[in-house]
Amino acid sequence: MISPHEPFARGGFTWLLGIEDTCVYPVSSSEAPLDEHVLTGHTTAWREDLTLARDLGATAVRCGVSWPLVHVAPGVYAWDELDKVIPFVVDELGLTIVADLVHYGTPRWLTDSFADPGYPEAIAEFARAFADRYRTRVTHFTPLNEPVTTASFCGLRGVWPPRLTGWDGWVKVAVPIAVGMARTTATIREVNPDAVIVHVEASTVVHTQDSALGEHTALIRDIGWLPTDFLFGRVDEVHPLWAWLLEHGARQEDLDWLRANPAVPDFLGVNYYPDLTPRRVTRVDGKHVQISYDKWTLGLSEALESFATRYQLPLIITETSIEGDDMMRTRWLRDSAAVVEDLRDRFDIRGYTWWPMFDFVDWSWAADGTNVEEFVVENVAADGTTSVGPAPSLGDPSQGKTPFLRRMGLVRLDERPDGTLTRVPTPAAALFRELS
Repeated sequence: MISPHEPFARGGFTWLLGIEDTCVYPVSSSEAPLDEHVLTGHTTAWREDLTLARDLGATAVRCGVSWPLVHVAPGVYAWDELDKVIPFVVDELGLTIVADLVHYGTPRWLTDSFADPGYPEAIAEFARAFADRYRTRVTHFTPLNEPVTTASFCGLRGVWPPRLTGWDGWVKVAVPIAVGMARTTATIREVNPDAVIVHVEASTVVHTQDSALGEHTALIRDIGWLPTDFLFGRVDEVHPLWAWLLEHGARQEDLDWLRANPAVPDFLGVNYYPDLTPRRVTRVDGKHVQISYDKWTLGLSEALESFATRYQLPLIITETSIEGDDMMRTRWLRDSAAVVEDLRDRFDIRGYTWWPMFDFVDWSWAADGTNVEEFVVENVAADGTTSVGPAPSLGDPSQGKTPFLRRMGLVRLDERPDGTLTRVPTPAAALFRELS
């Protein structure tokens, strides 16, 4: 049965919680996977976690389906875990699932990951099987989380498979991702005409104080729109990145196919973190770098207005939170919720998601502690001088998870001596319950 709650209805507002579900399994089993369900203990505590989501007032949850683990071979699926989780969430808890089909990783049998020639067909095949199997319980789908971020980590900077680098690598990942999202959307709608597509993208809030970097900053901004422009069929010969795409290896037949097969979603999901999303473009040692800085709710307003104006679709805040102590997280929840309420007078905003519901393990865990973020930070030395550089290493994974826990959740994770993690609701969790 479908949940009796119908989220995102016009005139209404839905409060969601998100379960961090990054799921990256390199082709070689000798390389460390990055599976947040495993690292945070959600694989064993999922009943507790999802029940807590309901008890905190959420009526819908954004959660992943672990595609790399479920789609074990072409046409072969391991549904056992999802067959337990999905009925529990929908039938017993009464929550609506917004199913996150791809969250940064692909099955190991796609040896070139997102750049594999078989990728678009593989994800469309999985989407068809998933949508058909759970059609009486799951009607809301995100074909792929944050295509811009995926292309950065997998194609531009070589952090995750297929570990390509440079703008040629970015294009080699981003175009198949767009084809895959379009095919996934069409397939889901074919299986279930009542399906709701929530396209989730990271906000690109970039500026520069250096006039000489204006052109580069504009390029970063245009790249931030590109995957969504693909879905709207807007990337043609007059698009500002048409020639750039061809220059960096895009095949014109793929661009023509995307233009001829738009896959406009039902909702635009906007991801924004006040201290991570805003970037100031500058030059350090002759290289263009992005320095993250805190733009608080001004950046959130900018991101929402930009998406609403450009695409004219209803919006959902699909990820937001801030790293800090209990007071900081409570302040961000209060301030961001107030801004969203004000903006609803001007824009069609249907929901707010605190992501992640509980703290998560930093992505550097799978890189032996090396920070993998694309931005740099301003470091302040003991003598007060500042320098720009990568965020520091968080520690040694062999020494435990505590140094790697990102304190961004409404629920704090505390590590026991045996390495397991307990769940401790924070004052921000109480505020979320009050607001929802």
